Amino acid sequence: MIRTAPAGPDTGPAADSATGQEPGPVRPERARPGGTAAGGTLARQRRRLFVPFVGPALLLYTVVFVAPIGGAVWISLHNWAGSGPMTWAGLRNYTRLLHDDLFVESLGNTLKLLFLVGIAVFAISFALTLILRDMAGRKVVRSIIFFPHLVNALVYGVLVGFIFNPDGLANSLLAHLGIHSPPQWLSQDNMFPLIMVTMTWMTTGYFTTILMAGVDRIPVSYYEDCALAGAGALERLRYVVLPLTWDVFGVCAVLWTISSVKIFEIVWIFGGSSGNGIPPTKTWTSAVYTYATAFSGDSVPSYGAATASAILSLLLVTVLVVLLRRLMRREAVEF
Repeated sequence: MIRTAPAGPDTGPAADSATGQEPGPVRPERARPGGTAAGGTLARQRRRLFVPFVGPALLLYTVVFVAPIGGAVWISLHNWAGSGPMTWAGLRNYTRLLHDDLFVESLGNTLKLLFLVGIAVFAISFALTLILRDMAGRKVVRSIIFFPHLVNALVYGVLVGFIFNPDGLANSLLAHLGIHSPPQWLSQDNMFPLIMVTMTWMTTGYFTTILMAGVDRIPVSYYEDCALAGAGALERLRYVVLPLTWDVFGVCAVLWTISSVKIFEIVWIFGGSSGNGIPPTKTWTSAVYTYATAFSGDSVPSYGAATASAILSLLLVTVLVVLLRRLMRREAVEF
């Protein structure tokens, strides 16, 4: 028995099925005037507010960052002594740098600071974070270990000279122990390892403070659940601490990557006591190479090669940051 559709003005899918015809397309309702659909009032307000709110910040960023980078790229394509006309060099400054043994060594020192010192800093910082998490008076200890980051690099240069010079504290202690032929702490071969140790001492407290702030935000109930489930310290670390602080680790890794490529003053202070006031080339980083190439005073300045070195350092930071962000990408964990 076939049922007929009730009489009425219905022309929708039910009426079409009753008459044996295919249903026609259903037209969506139009957004009411003043609604919040695309092209509505809210979208128009956002477009109107974009320029007055974002425009000044974008303009400032362009003037302070984008324009100088463009100018540096333009200078790096020329041979220029800082005054007088520029001579077009194209990419010759870049190819000359890649074949310069001093630049390659300086870039290698920068990578040593980035990876070796970075691994040491994060290993010590994470260990201190786990130790201080349940320690009484951890806020006081946190302030103490953060203090070395506030001290100027010049102070460390004076301190290291006081401790490791031939008549300094280290050799005096070794002499009391019967060691009368101490190592030459401040020789060129030992200078860069000493800089690496000092950088570890300077920055460990800074990253420990950041990591502790990330660990402190984890609810205590999570640790209580782990205790009830019989989870050990390694299991708490794997399933609670690391997943809930992974984004903090990512931020710290990016901060260290950016800062390590720009290390300059500690190298200059440690090695600047040589005869001409320039650190030994064995201790140079890419930042020191850039400065010495432009402002050494021993020869005609080469601003084209110096800016090419700076551009390569910028590209190195960009590539490393992008790789870090991709390698450390995880799904966000809400708690």
